[in-house]
Amino acid sequence: MRILTFAALALIAVAPLAQAQNTTARSSAGSLLTLDDAINLARRNNPVYLSQSTNRRTADAAVRSARGALLPSADASFGTRYQQGGQQVFNGLSFSNSSDVVQSSYGLNLNYRVNSATFVNPKAAVANRDAVDADISGSSEQLRAAVTQQYLSVLQAQARAALQDSLVKTADAQLELAKAKLAVGMGTTLDIRRAEVALGQAQVALLTARNNVEVEKLRLFQQLGVTQPTDVQLTTDFPVNPPTFALDSVLELARRQNPAVLALRSRERAATLNVKVARAEYTPTLSLSTGWGGNSYQYTNAEYLVEQARGGVMGQLASCLSQDSLRTAVGLSSANCNSRYVFTDAQAASIRANNSQFPFRFQRSPLALTASISMPVFDNFNREERVQRASVEREAAAYNVRAKDLALTADVTQAYLTVKTAAQTVALQEQNARKATEELTFAEERYKVGASTFLDVVTSRGTYEQAMIDRVNAIYDYHKAFAALENAVGRPLR
Repeated sequence: MRILTFAALALIAVAPLAQAQNTTARSSAGSLLTLDDAINLARRNNPVYLSQSTNRRTADAAVRSARGALLPSADASFGTRYQQGGQQVFNGLSFSNSSDVVQSSYGLNLNYRVNSATFVNPKAAVANRDAVDADISGSSEQLRAAVTQQYLSVLQAQARAALQDSLVKTADAQLELAKAKLAVGMGTTLDIRRAEVALGQAQVALLTARNNVEVEKLRLFQQLGVTQPTDVQLTTDFPVNPPTFALDSVLELARRQNPAVLALRSRERAATLNVKVARAEYTPTLSLSTGWGGNSYQYTNAEYLVEQARGGVMGQLASCLSQDSLRTAVGLSSANCNSRYVFTDAQAASIRANNSQFPFRFQRSPLALTASISMPVFDNFNREERVQRASVEREAAAYNVRAKDLALTADVTQAYLTVKTAAQTVALQEQNARKATEELTFAEERYKVGASTFLDVVTSRGTYEQAMIDRVNAIYDYHKAFAALENAVGRPLR
């Protein structure tokens, strides 16, 4: 009897059951998991969060693209062409070519296009990236809150299991007491049956509580995105300390640092800049372009060029000989045509070498530079539609910021009041648990001396059990309320 009383009083006097449970966990074998470790694991492995965090790469690419518009664009080209020999008609003129032709060309072009939107787009892209960063921070905070809530759920389930284990021991002690009373002729068989039923019910509740512990652990590791190790032990303690900060300070902190608010403000800035981008279509656009290029041209049959050159020399020689015969006929000196018009092998080799250009012996084209200014005049009101749409999106973004500010004030205030109430509830439930323990002890003492029936003990035990369960629930309701307040603020508060 004294053992039962001591156990019940010790259950009230010590720190919350979760703390006692964690102390036991540290000394037992198995993997240790703190809340910080759980949050870090979730941030590295939770697939939903990782999917959200990939948006940063897209936002970075958009910023690079917007800033890249300040630089000229460049493109390079290389092409080849094959033309079969034969007769061709160009501009009404007929050309004959007995050799196939291969051509190649290259080009390196620079183009630069700039208007007022070119300088606004990078700012809008940076604002959008800031919003994405805030979204990722908000997703991280949501994940931290979810992991914290589930971590607390596991601790709460463990505390309930520990409580049910103590209730089984209490029921067993009451059964032994009923048997002892019957042995000395002061009890009844009905008292024993009632005690046995109470013990069986306590054992069933213990099985259910232990199963709930495993279920809550599975849900926790689902949040973490990893497989649950065997014999994992949660080691973080959560003391019940009433909040010392004021509501105004928490609200001010939330307005400055809540990721959801920061994301909406960044989107409002981006929407404002997008209006400027849309209006930039009314401004002139300067376009500049230049480039370097060249081409190669080669006959597949180099002898075609050699024969053309030889035929030209022979034609000049024939003309010279004809004129020379006239000169000598009138007594003039000979023009030495045979020495002047000679087609040598060196000339033929030079022609063949000059023809060998395909594909990389290019002849460079002259440099060209083009500049133009264009002014938009009318595009069937499409430009006006885009400006109007951007203005509407800016107004919607401003309304979203206002709505979030109002919701933030309500959510933080509600969570703060809930934490204050939960702290007071814990104190009251601690008091109720102590009184229920005293009531159970008094009922057992009266039953022991025959001043009351076993039914009084059963009634007091029911009150004691409910008081202890309410105490455990109050403790973890407080911790979950505090975690909800941190989630509403957007950052940890302890």
